[in-house]
Formats: sequence, C-alpha cells, structure tokens
Amino acid sequence: MRKLLYSLLFVVAAAFTACDDYIDLTPKGAVTVDSAYTYYELVLMPNRTYWPTCFALLTDEAYCKESKIIGYENTSLDGINYTFNEQADRTEIAQNNLYENAYKYILRYNIIIDNIMDVPGEERIKQLGMAEARLLRAWEHFVVLNTYAKAYTPATAASDGGVVIMDKYDLEATPSKSTVEEVYTFIKNEIDAALPYLQETPDLTGHPSLAYGYGLKALVCLFHRDWQEAKEAAEQSLRLNSELVDYTTISKVTSNTNYRYTGGKDGNPEVLDPTTSSVGFTGTLMYNYGQISKELTDLFDQTNDQRYALFFQNNNGGEAYAYYFDAGVGASCWLSGATLNRFYYATVGLRTAEVYLILAECQARLGDVSGAMSTVAKIREKRIKGFDASTVSASNQKDAMDQIITERRKELLFGFHRFWDLKRLNTETEYAKTITRVFPQITEGMESKTYTLRPDSRLYIIPFPSSARERNPNLTLNTDE
Repeated sequence: MRKLLYSLLFVVAAAFTACDDYIDLTPKGAVTVDSAYTYYELVLMPNRTYWPTCFALLTDEAYCKESKIIGYENTSLDGINYTFNEQADRTEIAQNNLYENAYKYILRYNIIIDNIMDVPGEERIKQLGMAEARLLRAWEHFVVLNTYAKAYTPATAASDGGVVIMDKYDLEATPSKSTVEEVYTFIKNEIDAALPYLQETPDLTGHPSLAYGYGLKALVCLFHRDWQEAKEAAEQSLRLNSELVDYTTISKVTSNTNYRYTGGKDGNPEVLDPTTSSVGFTGTLMYNYGQISKELTDLFDQTNDQRYALFFQNNNGGEAYAYYFDAGVGASCWLSGATLNRFYYATVGLRTAEVYLILAECQARLGDVSGAMSTVAKIREKRIKGFDASTVSASNQKDAMDQIITERRKELLFGFHRFWDLKRLNTETEYAKTITRVFPQITEGMESKTYTLRPDSRLYIIPFPSSARERNPNLTLNTDE
C-alpha cells in the first residue's frame, strides 16, 4: 500500500495549498502515517484556537478601551461592532483566522476519516479514530455555522443559507453552502455515528471522551431546539462526568501566591474538551477584550461570587490599569495573573458547568421548573460563598429561563457563548434583547452617543472572509452586504 506521509507542518499548511499529491519518500522531520494507531494519534490537536475579533464586541458583556475604537468606527471590525454600525461595509475588512482555522482543522479530520480504515491496524483503533475525528469535525462545523450563518429558526432553517459542509478531503473543491437545517442534520448524524465508539476514559490523554460526546450532542440539540433530546444527552454526559471545581475553596491569587488548587493549569476536571485552548482569547484579552461591561459586572455579587472575586477587579483600580483599561466606567478587568500558569480558565469548548446549564434550560423548557432550579443550584454551590448560594427558586417557566440565562452569562465568560446565546435567543420574542451602548463615556472633547443593536441586526451574522470567498466563488454571503 502506498504510504501517506504527512508532517504536522504539512497538514497545517495543506489548507492553504492546491497540492494534494502523496509523497513516497519520508522528508526529514516528517511523521509516517501508515498505521491506524498513527492516524488515531493525529486526532489529538492540542491548543486548537479561535480568535474572537470578528464578534467579541457584539454583545452586552464587553467593554473596550475607548482609544482602540475612536477613529475606527468604519474601518475595523472592532470599531464597527462596538458602535453597532450597520452602514459599514464588513465584506472586505480583514477579519481573523477563525474561519480558516476551523476548516483547517476539518481538513485534518477529513484526512483521518478518509484513510484510517485502509491502513494496517487494529479494528478497534480504526473505529475509535474514525469516531473521534467525526465528533471533532462536527464541532468545527457547529462553530462556523453559529458564527457565519443565521441562528436556527424552525420556520426558515430549511431555506436559510448556512455554511459549506466539508465531509471529504478535497483541496480543489468549491462547494456551495448547505442550508442551516442541512448543516444541523450533518452535525447531529456525525455525533450519533461517533458515540457508540467513544471511550469513557480515552486511551490517550487529551482525546475526546464519551462524556464530551454526549455533552456536544446536548449543546447541538439545545441550539436546534430538540429539548428532550438535549436533556437526555446532558444527563448521559453528567452520569459520566459531573465534576465541578469548588471555587469557594480557592484562595485569591496575589503577586506572591498561587491558587490553592491542585488541578493546576490544564488540570481543570470540568474541561470535557481538553484539546480546545483558551489561548486564542486570553492572549488578546489583556490588550483588547479584558473588560466585562458594567451591566455584567452588576450581575455579580462581587464579594461572594467567586467567579468574579477570583478573576476580576473593578476597573476603578488606578494607574496600574490605566495603560490597558479605562477606569471609572463601572466595567471590570480580567486579572490575567490570576489565571495564566495557575488555573486553566477555559473559555472555549465544553465544560461540565455548561452541561449543567444545558440540562437546566431543557428542564425549564419542558416545564420542570423546580428541577431546573435544582440543577442551577448545583453550580452555584460551587461558585458562591454564603448560605444563599443554593437557595434559588422560580415562580414560572419564564422566571426560570431568565435566571438560567443570567447564570450562563456569569458562568460562560468570553468565548463564543454570549454571542451565540444572543443570536439564538433573539429568535424568540420572549427572550429577544435590544442592546444599547453609550460611547464614548470618558474621552474628553467627544460627545457621547447611544448606539443600538437590534435583535434582528445583520451584524449577528459574520460575513465570510474575503479570502475564503475568493478561493470559492460559490461561497455567497449570508447577509445583504
């Protein structure tokens, strides 16, 4: 059998080339991929990263230093997004590598899926490698769908433009988009095909577990409004891994001490997808996105809620923060020293805390209000000091949902979560939200204006990067820009 030889560098670079020739001679430093086990090892891709610049400021949770926005209201995505500028042309503005990275990862998984069954090796390893690659391929499609397409709406999903489904390794392909409904069908089928072969405890550290598989199914079904199916998948995931870090037992870091947390960096037992890194966010947070808004700040009990007390400081903190942050606007600063090299602050990928919140939302959606509040209490007990952490109740379904949405805001900081949540909740009248932002607030000599982001704003649909559209003329925009 002809050997397929790929170095990791080649696999990464292949997404940007038009050459898919196989090579017969092993180049220096290359990895010979000629067995099922070697393909299985290739599933692991530590530090998959996703940069937030195309959407980070399109929520009610962000505050950005004013000097980074003033003058860029029409010329940068940050400026456009922060001022909710629908008149600006986003189609030719440089974005980031989120779209390219997601499809680069899909390319890698397609190479595994297309070849692992045809090389020598144990059948069990072939099935396992295939399952893990299909599961992670499903996640990447979920990322691009919820970023670059309209949120799922039952009445229109079958005709709404979605994203390209890439289900085989073909560098020359220029496929057309599938609809939102078609992409969800593909994603759900991928997950269901993978689940029977996933391991409760993976053979290799960092590979996706069965708990992650069910957790991802719960997430996808939640966004697809399959409440019962999402509830059952969340329950399955939590049966396999229900661990939550008890923030109330962790001491706040200072310049001379570390957290009393034995898990340490990369040891957070809540993380179900350990191959997804928060580096793509934490690496830029200190300079651009390291403040949460006054609105989000005010949702926290700043003394007892350790999600705030351990990781944030009010940005009235003085000159030490003046270079990076605007003081005096009521926002709060993310403390990088409290997380980097001390605590794995996962912002992307699934954690058990999110699975609990998915379960709670599905319980509320299905009419089990008391059950939903009981599930929320399990998270709050591990996050909030004081006797009232678990004393939560709701008078009706809407009250329960409002509380769950608030808990999602406080628990699932940064990452995709609030952006995606706003998109999906804005399709429901009772949960849709119009966001207003006053800008600038403290810059002298400039008049403050109020900017508004409507629930149906086209800004929630990120345009495909121009580089992707140039490579594939069939990739049409999902907006009217």
